[in-house]
Amino acid sequence: MSASFSFLGFSALVILAYHAGTSAGWRQFVLLVANIFFLGTFSQGLLSYAPLGAFLVFGYAGLSLVARNPRRAFIPILLATLVSFFWFKKYAFVPAIVSVPFTYLTVGMSYILFRILHLMIDTRAGALRDRIGILPYFNYTCNFLTLLSGPIQLYPDYVKMQERSAESGLTATVVGVSIERVIRGFFKVNVVALVLSILHGRVLDALTAGQPFGQKWLLGVLIIVLYPLFLYCNFSGYIDIVIGLGYLFGFSLPENFNHPFTADNFIEFWNRWHITLSSWLRTYVYNAVLLGGMRRFPSRKIEGVLAVFAYFVTFFLVGLWHGQNSEFIAFGIFMGLGVSINKTWQILLNRQLGRKRYTELASNQTYLAFSRGLTFTYFVVTTILFWSNWRQIANLEMALGAGASAVAVAGIFFGSTILLWAWQTARTGIMAMPWKDTLLLQCWRAGCSAALLVIILVLSMLMNQRAPDIVYKAF
Repeated sequence: MSASFSFLGFSALVILAYHAGTSAGWRQFVLLVANIFFLGTFSQGLLSYAPLGAFLVFGYAGLSLVARNPRRAFIPILLATLVSFFWFKKYAFVPAIVSVPFTYLTVGMSYILFRILHLMIDTRAGALRDRIGILPYFNYTCNFLTLLSGPIQLYPDYVKMQERSAESGLTATVVGVSIERVIRGFFKVNVVALVLSILHGRVLDALTAGQPFGQKWLLGVLIIVLYPLFLYCNFSGYIDIVIGLGYLFGFSLPENFNHPFTADNFIEFWNRWHITLSSWLRTYVYNAVLLGGMRRFPSRKIEGVLAVFAYFVTFFLVGLWHGQNSEFIAFGIFMGLGVSINKTWQILLNRQLGRKRYTELASNQTYLAFSRGLTFTYFVVTTILFWSNWRQIANLEMALGAGASAVAVAGIFFGSTILLWAWQTARTGIMAMPWKDTLLLQCWRAGCSAALLVIILVLSMLMNQRAPDIVYKAF
């Protein structure tokens, strides 16, 4: 039940029940029932919920112990939480002989982990002083809107969101903005992502070793580019849906995407793609690694080296979090290398040119255009590890050959450099126009939303094909 009409219908019923009462207790109860029911839609039998339930109970018990004795309990509880997570998620380095011997539910467990770790870390640091009750804990960790794919919201923000929700009501403006956002997300997931997924599969099937060189490198471009575009529409579309539905509750869920493909460099890309994950890891991993290194090696000369190392560790974990096998270990290494090389480049240029000249270079439009192209190319090429395995990669290399592969990558670089420059230039010009909050613009947006809705309904009937599941649901 995700990015579907049934999910929208379920959410509408929950919203109506939520606004049927105004007391905090009633609204928490409605969310509790909704969260339990939503989890129930993934049912594989009661036993299949045992590991997820045990993980939640263990997390709450560990949080209580950390609150009582932060110095002694924190490290053992933190390690035990991570070990149990790796065990339940069946990471490749966990021996199969110790795995749980039945099929069970792990949906949303990675996002639950981030929330539990955040609660433990901030409780130990004294940032969360009030005791967290069982009901708020469950509703926070298992919120049906954010369980499957985030966004990852910190608990203080969640509490403030609940408080603001109690004070706000449904207005025509809120409903209009919500419907517009939901339609846009539904179109991304159920139309654009579906078409891109079908095209990617067909292009893969069409590639053979005996094809002409020109045809092979063009197919190589499509194979490399189509999946990342599908992933973006699939993931960001779902985020649009849950943020839009959140408006109707009076919630302000954090944004998770901000035009990532127009990022000027790879570090900025991760400030725009899966923003809440990147922000969480910067807060709890990057800062910890950097500050720990600076305490151990208190020298200004190596601060840049420590920053590069901290970036690598942080974004290696970003890649590793996405999957349990060796392909995702390699994906993590490439993500870590991408940001650490980017940081090294910035440090070296700053030292070589000086701050003023480096700032001038970093704002040069030609430099930025090539930087965007390089960032896009690096991401889409490394994302091959996201959707394939080593055997598929080997078969792809054999079918394309070294020459066609190189030309395909070069084509992606030059093509994306030009197209992203044109898109960014056009977008900047449109955003600068003085029609931002006029009635004409509101009518235009309403018309676009209506057109998208018609397209969604027509294509749903004509294609009669279910959209792919939300990819990040598996994490």
